[in-house]
Amino acid sequence: MKRRERLALASGGRVTDFTRGLVATGLLTAVQGRWTEGGRPDGRRILRHALQGGAALAAASAAADALRTRDYAALVLAVAAGAAGVAAVERLLNPADAPPRHEDSHG
Repeated sequence: MKRRERLALASGGRVTDFTRGLVATGLLTAVQGRWTEGGRPDGRRILRHALQGGAALAAASAAADALRTRDYAALVLAVAAGAAGVAAVERLLNPADAPPRHEDSHG
């Protein structure tokens, strides 16, 4: 298989990984928030956690693939890109002027 074909397959897989992480984390945040806070879940928090979960899962999948092929530069790049994605979403959707939210011991 040519390198270009492998990259095309991997990029399609990253979109799938991102979507899986987005949906799974969004659902978990919505359900956990509903029962722990006893009211309507915070949409902004659900969106923030969902986007971060998608970015983290896509980065983790890319890192695992790079580790499997022993491409250590790609491994470091995947981890750095995942961390940057999570931090960017945190910065954009959780502004410093927002009141701090206290979470229980379960996250």
